[in-house]
Amino acid sequence: MKYKRILLKLSGESLMGDQQYGIDNKMLEFFASEIKEVYDLGTEIGIVIGGGNIFRGLNAEKQGIDRVTGDQMGMLATVINSLALQNTLEKFGLQTRLMTALSMTQVAEPYIKRRAVRHLEKGRIVIFGAGTGNPYFSTDTAAVLRAVEIKADVIFKGTRVDGVYTDDPEKNTSATKYDNISYLEVIKQDLRVMDHTAISLCKENKLPLVVFNMNTRGNLKKVVMGENIGTTVE
Repeated sequence: MKYKRILLKLSGESLMGDQQYGIDNKMLEFFASEIKEVYDLGTEIGIVIGGGNIFRGLNAEKQGIDRVTGDQMGMLATVINSLALQNTLEKFGLQTRLMTALSMTQVAEPYIKRRAVRHLEKGRIVIFGAGTGNPYFSTDTAAVLRAVEIKADVIFKGTRVDGVYTDDPEKNTSATKYDNISYLEVIKQDLRVMDHTAISLCKENKLPLVVFNMNTRGNLKKVVMGENIGTTVE
């Protein structure tokens, strides 16, 4: 394996499958099978999942909801998704722990960096819920922050496209794909790989980011093994 300890970032929207809203159990089972494949290699795995399939804090103000309250609602949505993923992973026989940045001890452990690292060392998959616990920060930023804290070798962002393009490939068929790109170029070109706070945090901590198509079977194992698929930002 090229990477021993990874942080996998999934979007909440990826759980919808063909639905317009909510969680598609087929997607949960697909992701769990992909994660189990790399877990069986001996990979230590942390996961951050968004909440956009349930509620997006950025949309709150359009609905007359205060931004801080909206972001808190979004954090709770990530916990719902995290619980769903945890339940499916355990059906696949994997040991997991859910840790949240907001205190909700009846359903999850509070996030403590040392405890999270210990769980990873013991072979447990750690799911980090509730973002950073603070408004105005995305789950992308939360993913990078947790990756830095647990000293992950890399952060993988699983998307529905096969890397970073010069433009949105779903809207612009002439967009071209990057195999490698620097953090600075991502920011300069405003490529929307992650928000600028997340990319800056990657840059400051020299944390490589690999963007790849998570919906293609076997791709997660390929990137863990170091195959040149997707786009590497470093």
